[in-house]
Amino acid sequence: MARNNYTFTSESVSEGHPDKVCDRISDAILDAFLAEDPMARVACETFATTNRVVIGGEVGLTDQAKLQQYMGKIDSIARDCIKDIGYTQDKFHWETCEITNLLHEQSAHIAQGVTGERGDEGAGDQGIMFGYATTETDALMPAPIQYSHAILRRLAEVRKSGVEACLGPDAKSQLSVVYENGTPVGVSSIVLSTQHLTEMSSAEVRECVEPYIRETLPEGWISSDTAWHVNPTGSFMIGGPDGDAGLTGRKIIVDTYGGAAPHGGGAFSGKDPTKVDRSAAYAARYLAKNVVAAGLAERCTIQLSYAIGVARPLSIYADTHGTGEVEPAAIEKAIDASMDLTPTGIRNTLELNKPIYQRTAAYGHFGRAPEADGGFSWERTDLAETLKNAV
Repeated sequence: MARNNYTFTSESVSEGHPDKVCDRISDAILDAFLAEDPMARVACETFATTNRVVIGGEVGLTDQAKLQQYMGKIDSIARDCIKDIGYTQDKFHWETCEITNLLHEQSAHIAQGVTGERGDEGAGDQGIMFGYATTETDALMPAPIQYSHAILRRLAEVRKSGVEACLGPDAKSQLSVVYENGTPVGVSSIVLSTQHLTEMSSAEVRECVEPYIRETLPEGWISSDTAWHVNPTGSFMIGGPDGDAGLTGRKIIVDTYGGAAPHGGGAFSGKDPTKVDRSAAYAARYLAKNVVAAGLAERCTIQLSYAIGVARPLSIYADTHGTGEVEPAAIEKAIDASMDLTPTGIRNTLELNKPIYQRTAAYGHFGRAPEADGGFSWERTDLAETLKNAV
């Protein structure tokens, strides 16, 4: 039986977190290759530490002879990302940090597995992918992760605008949300650790950030009983990769549902959409969101599974957590009838062969508004009527 009264916690990290710096660079490089070649295959990893960024991975292009001419752009792409995030520290500065590019051409054996012997496109790897949606927020996302992201986005806005120039790029938030009768009604604790560029006490940092946290959370969620932990360790002036090393793909729970739903294990950033651990996770979110938007359930988890080189998913699983208007098996059948879940079908339906990925690298891949150029296309609810009719 599902619990109705409980407290659930999720965290988010800002665009200046060391791992997110790496995600941003990897996705910016992916976007650059897709802008040149929509069929580019990219698996780009980034490592960052004090005054150093190392980029590695593989790239496959329609015209592989062009790979070297694109390589000269990698350095400036990485520096532009670091500059936009806001790092001008002595030991991590966008102008002076050393950047090493170790990208190389895609393995012929991996390329063969994806393309397939008959030329039909198979999945870029084996794996399981999950999507989730719930009615507890307007974005059909779990409240703890949605509002944890929202707090950090708001602080980034006032930092970059100069309104709160004392704040640095590196930050983390965490919310413990109280549920009554299955509905989020408040927060029992708020954790916010943010880099600051001038000497400030924890109390002074709280005085700076508290108004933005209060305006971001729903009215009535903060009470006299809410515990605040703002910069609980004290001074936080050394941030980003100078304070702690970063690596692409280490914040997969932050990227998805904050722990409120399963995760298949595969990271997203730096991977082109032939890699189903990215594109099929987007498809699973799209399907779960449209199931909920169609009124077929108040909560929905979708699982898809794939084998490398095989186009169609091996399985489709739906769980409505006891909130469904129809049997999960009927939803599974409707999904199979309503969307082509081959890698090519997903890319075509969601228009994924576009340079739309750099913007996903911070503040979550889900729960964002779909954009006119195809960004966050998996957040559309244009499949809801089709699924309803199929059921």
